[in-house]
Amino acid sequence: MAAVLRWLWRYRNYLVIYLTPLIILALPLYYSGTEYSSEAKCGYAIILMALYWCTECIPLAVTALLPVVLYPMMGIMESGEVCIQYLKDSNMLFIGGLLVAIAVEHWNLHKRIALRVLLLVGVKPALLMMGFMITTAFLSMWISNTASTAMMLPIAHAVLQQLSKTEAEADEKEEERKGRDNQAFEMAETKEGTVKAGMAEERNLEHGKSTAELKRWAREQKYLKLSKGMSLSVCYAASIGGTATLTGTTPNLILKGQMDEMFPGNNGIINFASWFGFSFPNMVLMLAISWLWLQFMYLGFNMKKSFGCGSKKVDDREAYQVMKNEYKKLGSMSFAEAAVLVIFVLLVLLWFTREPGFMPGWATVLFNKEGPFVTDGTIAILMSSLFFIIPSEVPRFWRHQSNADPNDENQRSNSKKAPSTLLNWDVVHEKMPWNIIILLGGGFALAKGSETSGLSLWLGENLEPLKDIPPFAISFVLCLLVAMFTECSSNTATTTLFLPILASMPLP
Repeated sequence: MAAVLRWLWRYRNYLVIYLTPLIILALPLYYSGTEYSSEAKCGYAIILMALYWCTECIPLAVTALLPVVLYPMMGIMESGEVCIQYLKDSNMLFIGGLLVAIAVEHWNLHKRIALRVLLLVGVKPALLMMGFMITTAFLSMWISNTASTAMMLPIAHAVLQQLSKTEAEADEKEEERKGRDNQAFEMAETKEGTVKAGMAEERNLEHGKSTAELKRWAREQKYLKLSKGMSLSVCYAASIGGTATLTGTTPNLILKGQMDEMFPGNNGIINFASWFGFSFPNMVLMLAISWLWLQFMYLGFNMKKSFGCGSKKVDDREAYQVMKNEYKKLGSMSFAEAAVLVIFVLLVLLWFTREPGFMPGWATVLFNKEGPFVTDGTIAILMSSLFFIIPSEVPRFWRHQSNADPNDENQRSNSKKAPSTLLNWDVVHEKMPWNIIILLGGGFALAKGSETSGLSLWLGENLEPLKDIPPFAISFVLCLLVAMFTECSSNTATTTLFLPILASMPLP
């Protein structure tokens, strides 16, 4: 029996791949030839993709390509109509945002920003946690949550290790000083001379050993707890920060794409500026609540102690020096970093001013008088294209000629080469998450199929009784349901699956 169970577990992915389509095949067969035949076929495709996504028996991106096969073969949509869903405006926005993030990471601009902020905040425990959370949240607004977390965690651990090491050295010096003082006191007070002095020294050494062990254990426990809190703070801040911008995390773009697909007359209600105006205050609130929760959980309720009042200043200087040394390793800002920073700032400004909502934007005045010709995706691709045009160094003809050693073949060959651009395709190809782009397209195809087949309308009619339930109750149940679902499936897959269904719910 145990061998059979081990075999089943080992081959579980193959079992899910082969058995799932056969088990749920009863759904389209039962409704075949009825008025709900098209809805049942689309439901079959959605259920199959949902189970594949949840179990990840095959890669998520491969599952996202199933509509290209299932929809035409089931007669739901033509192949050309399905395939065009995989490269829509939202995908272009996502690609442009990723190119900016890749350029920022490639030239280490994100590390410079992070260390600069931490140097301003300082190394007091509570302020240090706040600094890490603010920095991580800001970075995750523009680059991936994974990248920002992977960069910030080693910095946090290095600072904490230095704090622990400096405190340990200070405690050792203090114990040595106390031991010498006690020994001198015993020798001055006793009349028996060398014998009692030796006994006092032995007694003090034993006492000092036990005290040192207790202090060391307490210090290790303190920094272990602090390390847990700091690690969690970085992870939480990365997830929270990604919600503030439209390109911060993939589910935001899925919402925009499916909103445009299912409600084509929304007049572009979701754009970069409107999303930021709605989500940024919510991000700040969640970040503050998370900081307070982690502060009380891992640093205690003693705010005075957490903010470092009365602590050893040597610890602060040593830990601060660690961050300062890391910042010095980056050197002065290069031309490439400055160019990436300028392009990044210009991109954000163009996104905000394209269609701010409270006044006509530059795109409305110049290009969009007769329709939404210029979108956030247009701007993202325009600005990210500059990375492949602008050189990474300022051309200096005379300097190269004068500095080149005529006897050094490598220098002479390098002096004849033009500097590379800020980005090249090899770097992009290595770091671009192409699977997420396909997954986005699969979500749009799923939504389009639900609308074309009539499944969205059928769901809306059957969910009609829900409109009598208070909106806050529905929101609470849906938040709980989706949050539980993401525990066993990716955020992207969960959003892609639930949005077409939730969009069919009737409004109260």
